[in-house]
Amino acid sequence: MRRRLLLVMAAFALFTAPAFADQKIKVGISGGDAEIIWAKVKEIAAKDGLDVQVVVFNDYLLPNAALDVGDLDANAFQHKPFLDNQIKTRGYKIVAVGETIVAPIGLYSRKAKSVAEIKEGASIGIPNDPSNGGRALRLLQAEKLIELKDGVGILPTALDVTANPKKLRIREIDAAQLPRSLDDVDAAVINTNYAVPAGLIPGKESIAIESSVNNPYSNFIAVREKDKDAPWVAKLVRAYQNDTVRQTIKDKLPGQIPAF
Repeated sequence: MRRRLLLVMAAFALFTAPAFADQKIKVGISGGDAEIIWAKVKEIAAKDGLDVQVVVFNDYLLPNAALDVGDLDANAFQHKPFLDNQIKTRGYKIVAVGETIVAPIGLYSRKAKSVAEIKEGASIGIPNDPSNGGRALRLLQAEKLIELKDGVGILPTALDVTANPKKLRIREIDAAQLPRSLDDVDAAVINTNYAVPAGLIPGKESIAIESSVNNPYSNFIAVREKDKDAPWVAKLVRAYQNDTVRQTIKDKLPGQIPAF
């Protein structure tokens, strides 16, 4: 009788255990300072029954490809212009589900201490992907280094430059390589998530910085369209959008601003 009771209890445990187990999801992020924030998000999510496994990428193209084929459940590394371009060119069915940060892009130089010191004919590195390259060009225009075609929107290319009084040479370089390229160019526009790990602090080492007011480049958590209403998605967003993470961003991520 005792043996039969033990077998029944074991069977009950076998069938009921999954209901109480944490749900595991994989989230793709950019390497560097984002890892600090996602360590905190992982900790908070665990209290809500969500086991977040962070996958770090050092490339802007791979996280959406991995999400699209199901190797990831979510990613958090991009802004809307970037995702819009990826959807247009690659047909991804990926949607934003919760904003995370705004990380103003900056102009850095080891040869000029201010924008005014940039010399005629100087070489300027910008990211080679369409959305961040366009973002870089908009910063150069804001600093009056170039002028762009009217109505070009937030995805201009070098072909949209209508005035270049200093005859700057625009060099398109992989975004992750731009910090290493500073010795080879006169200045470079570098995304914050690549600048900070290289010891470049926005607003301190940068000679120009993108405005954070009405900034269209806020980052977000993204999932496949079919998953957007899944209960775990709400849990994941909740684990990010809270006062603890907001304070961690302010304390630990120089130059980055909570977007929620």
